[in-house]
Amino acid sequence: MALGLGATPALAGGVIAGTLIENTATATYDDGDGPKSVDSNTVTVRVDELLDVTTTSLDAGPIGASPGETVLTFEITNTGNGPEAFELTASPAVAGNDFDTVIESIAIDTNGNGTYDPGVDIILAGPEVTPILAADETVTVFVVVIVPGTATDGEQSEIELTAAAATGSGSPGDLFAGAGVDGADAIVGTTTASATTIGAITVGITTVDLTKSAAIVDPFGGDSAVPGSIVTFTIVADVRGSGSVSDLVVTDVIPDGTTYASGTLALDTASLTDAADADAGTASQASGISVDLGNVAGGTNHTVTFNVTID
Repeated sequence: MALGLGATPALAGGVIAGTLIENTATATYDDGDGPKSVDSNTVTVRVDELLDVTTTSLDAGPIGASPGETVLTFEITNTGNGPEAFELTASPAVAGNDFDTVIESIAIDTNGNGTYDPGVDIILAGPEVTPILAADETVTVFVVVIVPGTATDGEQSEIELTAAAATGSGSPGDLFAGAGVDGADAIVGTTTASATTIGAITVGITTVDLTKSAAIVDPFGGDSAVPGSIVTFTIVADVRGSGSVSDLVVTDVIPDGTTYASGTLALDTASLTDAADADAGTASQASGISVDLGNVAGGTNHTVTFNVTID
């Protein structure tokens, strides 16, 4: 009787390596004394191990980074039909790069949260080999790289990650005798048992320049700095670069010999209240002015103004 295979899960690599496919033929006949049957010998075929793998970048696109450490995220999938480990190689030398990163380490997503956690996720020692993956099993890996200090805003770099079956790789159909499950052969599949994918980095170096100026109107309609003159201070926060900055706050003190003119604080010509409330600003004689700009994209600027009177 043939072995029933209907319950075998559908795997990328087919029937699980090491499975025994058994078949026995039956003949029935009548020799004059009644019906008879006879069985053939049983033929057993052990399924060989197929070596296949895919690699995928899990980053939505080039990740923004500045000089220093950054992390790219990849997924390795065993698309063969048997348990297999895969040797990982990360290369920063990709044609067309504006700069090359330095590969610091490759780590396994130990806790499965998809985020690199230093001290938690296991860093692979060379040669970097994944744990053994069951057929169709995936693992997330992190490639930790160093962006050089010479990289400039807007430059891009790609990193190649290659996963190759630890048993061996080569041309489709290449055979590794006795290297498969339970002593069966291991055979290279259509992926050549090796797969490469690319992750990319875009450098976003963002800086903030502050420029402060003063305009004076004296009591006589001129621009002299005399008691009673009104000084309008203008502070321009110029955010430069292709990235963004967060928690940007502009502050200033009220100069000695002057008095803050209540209600004159403004952001981009829009008035702000002096009190600590829902808007971005606060102002007082004792504490000076503070305007919380929050997250600001590169290539934009904001202007803060306020008035004081010379005592």
